[in-house]
Formats: sequence, C-alpha cells, structure tokens
Amino acid sequence: MSITALDGYRFADMIIQGSNHLAANAQMVDALNVFPVPDGDTGTNMNLSMSSGAKEVQNNRQEQIGKVGAALSKGLLMGARGNSGVILSQLFRGFSKAIEAKSILTSVDFADAFAVGVETAYKAVMKPVEGTILTVAKDAASKAVEVAKSEPDIVVVMEAVVKEAKASLKRTPDLLPVLKEVGVVDSGGQGLVCVYEGFLAVLKGEELPQHTIEPSMDELVSAHHHQNVQGFMNTDEIEFGYCTEFMVRLDHQKAFSEETFRNDLSAFGDSLLVIADDEVAKVHIHSEQPGEVLTYGQQYGSLIHMKIENMREQHRSIVGESAPASSHADHSPAKERKDYAIIAVSMGAGIAELFKSVGVSEVIEGGQTMNPSTEDMMKAIQAVNANKIILLPNNKNIIMAAEQAAAIADQEVIVVPSKTVPQGLTAVLSFNESLSLDKNKEEMTAALSEVKTGLVTFAVRDTSIDGLAIKKDDYMAILDGEIVAANPSLSTVSETLVDKMIDEDSEIMTVIYGEDTKQADLEQLETYVDETYGELEIEIHNGKQPLYHYIFAVE
Repeated sequence: MSITALDGYRFADMIIQGSNHLAANAQMVDALNVFPVPDGDTGTNMNLSMSSGAKEVQNNRQEQIGKVGAALSKGLLMGARGNSGVILSQLFRGFSKAIEAKSILTSVDFADAFAVGVETAYKAVMKPVEGTILTVAKDAASKAVEVAKSEPDIVVVMEAVVKEAKASLKRTPDLLPVLKEVGVVDSGGQGLVCVYEGFLAVLKGEELPQHTIEPSMDELVSAHHHQNVQGFMNTDEIEFGYCTEFMVRLDHQKAFSEETFRNDLSAFGDSLLVIADDEVAKVHIHSEQPGEVLTYGQQYGSLIHMKIENMREQHRSIVGESAPASSHADHSPAKERKDYAIIAVSMGAGIAELFKSVGVSEVIEGGQTMNPSTEDMMKAIQAVNANKIILLPNNKNIIMAAEQAAAIADQEVIVVPSKTVPQGLTAVLSFNESLSLDKNKEEMTAALSEVKTGLVTFAVRDTSIDGLAIKKDDYMAILDGEIVAANPSLSTVSETLVDKMIDEDSEIMTVIYGEDTKQADLEQLETYVDETYGELEIEIHNGKQPLYHYIFAVE
C-alpha cells in the first residue's frame, strides 16, 4: 500500500493508535527503571500525556490535517506530565506548528514536520542531554528528511523513522554514562518508539499486539537520566544565563505574525516558548541579552508581567532530586483575591496537612507513580485566586510540567525547583510575604540546599548500581537521590541512612512515616536516634504516603 498524501482523518487514526500502543506498553516501560524503586513512571507520564492529545484529536477529526495537528498540540500541552511527557508534548507541538496551514502532507512535509518537532523540543530543555528521548527523536527525524528527498511514499518514510528510532535507542547507552553502567537503554526513547510503531501500523493497515514481550535486561529502559540532568552540567556551561518572561499586549495598529515573532526571538537565545492570541503574546526565553529581548518585544505593543532571573545563580543553589484520574487540586469555593499564594504537590494526606499547616494555600494530590499534569497545575493556579503564585513541585520529575504551567498562566507564577518533600517544606519556611516574587524565589531556592533528604523504600527487582547489589524486595536507603544502602532489614537500612545523614552540624531531624510503616518499627527507629544522637531534636509526623516507609529531613 502506497500513500503519497496524508490527510487529517488518517493522521488522527495514527495518533490514536500511537497512543493506544504506548498505553499497552506503559507498565513495561515503568517497570524498567535504572533505579529499582516502585515509582518509575516514564511510561505512565508519556501515556497520560499522549492520551490527552489523542482525546482532543478524537473530538476534532476532520480532513484538514493542520487542524488535527492543532488539536493534538492543545491536548498534549494541557495533559503533559513529568519530564518525559513535557518533552513529548514539545515534539508534537513543533510537528503540529509545521503543518498548521496544510490540508494534506506529502512525504517531504511529513519528514520536515518531524524535524521541526525536534527543534522545538530541544529548545524547551535548558541543557539537552544526549542519550535520551531527544536523541532518538533527532536521529529518526534526520532519517525521515533524508529518505523523503527521493521517496514520495509516506509509508516508506515512516518505516525508516521506526527503524532508525530503534537503532538510536540501542545506541543510547553509548551516550549516557548511567545507562552504560547498568546496561540498559533510555525509557523515554522507548516510549517514543511505541508511538512511532503505532503510526506505522495505521499507515500499513496492520494490527499491533496489545502487549509486547518482556525484554531482556539489555533491552530495558531507563528513566534515571531525568533525575540527574543538573549533574551533567557545570554552572559556567550555561550559555544563556537569564530566564526572561514577559507578555506583550498587542497593538493592533502594528502587523503581528507569531511565526515571525518566534523566529526573530529565537536569535536571542534558547528554550523559547511563544503563545499568542489576538490580544497578547506570552514569551519565555533563555537569553544572554534580556534587555534586547524586551526591546524587540516592545515593537509590537506594551510590555506587561516582565520577569528576568539569573539562572547561573539558581543553578549554583540547586546543584549539591496518570496522576490518578482522580488526582486533583484540593479546590475550595471562590476565595477572596489575595496577593500571594503557594501551591505544593503532595503524595500523602498527612504530608498535605503538613504543607497546609505552614502556609501552603493549595495542595495538588499527586503520588510518586502518577505525576500531576500541566492542566492539574493550571486548575490549582486558578483556584488560589492570587496575584502572585509560587509552585513547589517537590519531585524532580514534576518540575518541567510546573514550568510549563507557569509559562502559559495569565498570573505571575514562578517555580521553586524543590525536588523532595523536605525541600518543599524548607522552601515554604523561607517564604516572606513582604518580599517581591523574584526575591522570594531567590531566597526559597537558596534554602533548598540547606536540607538533606533521605528516603526508605523497597526494590521492585534485582539490580546492581555503583557496586551495590540490590535484591527484589530489599529495603533501600536513598540519600539526596543516590542509593546508599540495601538490606532485607528495614531497621538496618533506616539506621544506616540516619548515620549517613547526621553529622556534627545537624540540629534537627524530621521523620515522616508512611502508610505501611508499623508502629513497632517506628518506635525502634525513635529509640535508636535518641540513644545514638541524644542532643539532636527530632520531630515525627504521619505523612500517610505510599511506597516510602520513611522520609527523613536533616537540617
């Protein structure tokens, strides 16, 4: 079967099948995390993100492919969850932008759209890391462009995309050290391959199996690179040092083209996001000349909601970590408008109460296995009814979705990149309502480095990391993102972690115990800390969190 013109109806079928195939394999992708923790959720995040896009496409099926692409982009943007979901949304945002004015696609159009998607996704990541979903998308798009030059059949082009995506996926361990060490491939890249396989099946009129065969260890997938992006860069490697955000209230006396506006701004830096309608254009960009960026924007109207942040200073502070369909912000009825509000993500009812007790206005319910989406955060932003809003992700895999929500919100919203619950609580205690939003972000971000985070959970499979042998069902101690101990005994692992966290400068230790923690185990731990570190102040809270027996904070 040869296809030389792709219309909106067939493209919609491709999107839906790609989403279904990813959904059928999401659990497998989740299970194949480098870290053997029970919250590896790359597959879940990509699945829920893609499902959101597919749902929007299903509701907007039509012949004109550009309009189907616009529906896909809208659905993905609002449904994006976790780093992998946000990157996936950016890949297809660029793809959809490239086809927005077209009724049908030729093979060249199709290939070029993949390439534009890659460009958009790379710009959305401050410091792209090779050996990830970005690399797989880039290699596949390059092959598509190459093949389309002499091949009018879109089926043949898509076959080349899938073949190259799989080959690129196998090469990811050669590009990312942590994948090489454990002997696995990239999880986000594997998820993208599933989507592309769905595309090809529709073009060829073939059925896909509902579930793939469990792969060997050499074919496993890793989400761990998303946990360490900051570690792959030094502060002085940041090329464009100022995060610049502003809105232009468009002057209708002046001709405005979003495409021209975006293209011109792209010369000033990277990580560019432009969202425009008839009234305003909202801009997010990383640039070395923020003043020049603002001057350019002012050509099209008056500037509002301007914000410039020094990312090099932020990085120095940082370096040193499907929401359940029922997940939602704890919205209350209409509230009186206030100046400031803080929104936090919580993975347990007890932790949510802790956040509220220290001044958090709104808590988004989101477990470790299911990250909240951009839309969940947008609903929370609307619910707090405040002029200035601070978002605390409290999980490294939620930061990108939070930043995406902040970029498209009408209010002034900043993200303090808290990667753990203890960091989030420490940040809240550093909040000062008398300070500006930018100053609060500076102070709260700096506070993140003042607390150590320890986690005790269990292993979901056998593995070996950094020379540490880990058996399925072992308890594991994780200190600031690194596994430092594993043992069948909960008390042994917990006490080892406490010993590694406490030093002569430690003053207070907070213990947040989970829903599966037994009272006898908690009492044994408390006795150990009292007898070993008698002068240390200790606070104990019932966090009611799943998966993690203990969350420790030491300051």
